Amino acid sequence: MAEAESPPDKTTVNIRITETFLEDVDTTWEQQGFNSRSEFIRFVLRDALKHPEFTRADLKAMLTSEAEIREGRTHSSDDVNYPA
Repeated sequence: MAEAESPPDKTTVNIRITETFLEDVDTTWEQQGFNSRSEFIRFVLRDALKHPEFTRADLKAMLTSEAEIREGRTHSSDDVNYPA
């Protein structure tokens, strides 16, 4: 195999998760047809890096909104003035 064709070096990463979470991970990778837990975790990590669903600012805004809802500081659509 030529130098350019060799697979990238891989590093082992250890994480601590609960047994219950590990069982959920194992059930999921098996149901979704992955060949191994490692293959599934690599896929999930790549996907999270390529397609982050929320930024930190988004998460902060959601937390602020949730607090306002709990405190009763809400507005109906009639209260909000939308430009015509």
